[in-house]
Amino acid sequence: MSEHDLHQYIKTNFAILIVSDTRNEKTDESGKIAKKLVSDYGHQVFAYKIIRNNKSLIQTTVNEMLQNPKINVIVTSGGTGISKRDVTVEAISELLDKKIEGFGELFRKLSYQEIGEAAIISRATAGTINGKIIFCLPGSKNAVKLAFSKLILPGLGHIIKEANR
Repeated sequence: MSEHDLHQYIKTNFAILIVSDTRNEKTDESGKIAKKLVSDYGHQVFAYKIIRNNKSLIQTTVNEMLQNPKINVIVTSGGTGISKRDVTVEAISELLDKKIEGFGELFRKLSYQEIGEAAIISRATAGTINGKIIFCLPGSKNAVKLAFSKLILPGLGHIIKEANR
């Protein structure tokens, strides 16, 4: 078994943070998809929260999640577009130790194959903070499904290993 194959067996705990001014637990389809995909891959959703589009609230919530030693991966959904209300990327970028440029690049490439030129306005990003991984995804359920199934979950073991070297 190769080292790459071993990475698929690493199991970890996630925090899912939905950034939205309009969603609640009943209407949050993206969060439901994220939680299902995480558990389908054998990981655990340790925290789930919905907060409004507010830079300081996003930073405070992420910092609280980072303090929990049981959480290794944080995924935000929402606030990655280009409207005035979209502040997730700005909030998270200020906290990152290292940015994972390839995530956003590949996400937009895969998105383009699904939705065309609208993919250019996605500012999906990822990075590390104190050895923990954070992914910032658009709020649409298709974007969440794409990111988790094609990028995050298949490569997670390798990403975690590298972030903690």
